Amino acid sequence: MCVEILNRRLILFLWALALFPQVRLGFAADRVEDPEVDCPAAFRTYSTGGTPLLDLLLNPAAKAVVDRDLPGFFARLPPILSKPAPPTLADILTIRTMASEFAPIPASTLDKLDEDLARVPVRREAAIARCARYDHTPPVLPKSLNHPAILVFSKSNGFRDDPSVNAAAAALKTIAAQEHWTLVSTENAAVFNAADLQRFKAVIWNNVSGDVLTLAQRRDFQSYIEGGGGYAGLHGSGGDFYYDWDWYADRLLGARFKSHPMSPQFQAAKLKIDDRNHPIVRGLPAEWIMTDEWYSFQTNPRQKGAHVLITLDESTYQPRAGKLDLRMGDHPIAWTQCLGNGRSFYTAIGHRPESYREPNTNQLIHQGVAWAAGLGQSSCQAEQTR
Repeated sequence: MCVEILNRRLILFLWALALFPQVRLGFAADRVEDPEVDCPAAFRTYSTGGTPLLDLLLNPAAKAVVDRDLPGFFARLPPILSKPAPPTLADILTIRTMASEFAPIPASTLDKLDEDLARVPVRREAAIARCARYDHTPPVLPKSLNHPAILVFSKSNGFRDDPSVNAAAAALKTIAAQEHWTLVSTENAAVFNAADLQRFKAVIWNNVSGDVLTLAQRRDFQSYIEGGGGYAGLHGSGGDFYYDWDWYADRLLGARFKSHPMSPQFQAAKLKIDDRNHPIVRGLPAEWIMTDEWYSFQTNPRQKGAHVLITLDESTYQPRAGKLDLRMGDHPIAWTQCLGNGRSFYTAIGHRPESYREPNTNQLIHQGVAWAAGLGQSSCQAEQTR
């Protein structure tokens, strides 16, 4: 009798694994990865606030529910928002984001849509479609790297602005040549594995947009940073409306993007040094005027413990996007964070290609990358005791 019961349980267990391949044995969960579905949202329930538009577009059943509850919603979207393959703004916008920022939709309608979307089954083919925009085979790196080696990463599943990406890449090459750094550039996110990351003093995210790392890559990148690695983020790397990874937005960056001015999008504004003794801004003028696309953030990184380097003088430009008031009062635009033994530097300067040809911007990036890489004076412990 006991043997018969065990056999029945085994059959039921194997049947469950066949029907629900996302199930993994507990003791192997950290070691056995399925590349086809190893992305954060693979089997996540669909919703209006936690699912980017792209994932709704990829699943005919989910799209049909949206079309039924919000007639004409997808049909009215411009191509830049409805493109079903990355890079696309559909990867960094949700229906709720659009409802709050661009197109008001009654809360009751969104709640009803959430209930209906939650009933859409997330089958394996849908999970595979969701995960297709992630990388799994690491790039071939040089067998030897002269130190210090810096990795430049510029993958964009969300908003892609080639002129700014290319201008930043050119500026970084010039800086690396001056300092005799070894620069390795890639758009392949599979480089974010423990073995490859350990070969670099810092990783520069060059206008990265959209969710780009698998679950395993997230774990390895976080371990790399907290274990003593460095991160330098440029402009668009902190400019997404929607972040799937809380650690990246709330800890590594320390701020969530809100919006930037429109009409005009690019404005001249005054920048002010907040801490003139910090090595990243050493040698820069106390204040200067430049033209760029100025980000505002939902949260102030200073309140989360960031060390603010530069602020914007909001009285010198128009911080509005239509009817949306973008004033922050205290408006950081470049700052550092310390995470464990690691270092994070972010600057929101850098949408216009011309910005990467301005001496002050290049000096800021130059010294920011050096600080993130632990070259010269870059002790996070010293900052925390100031």
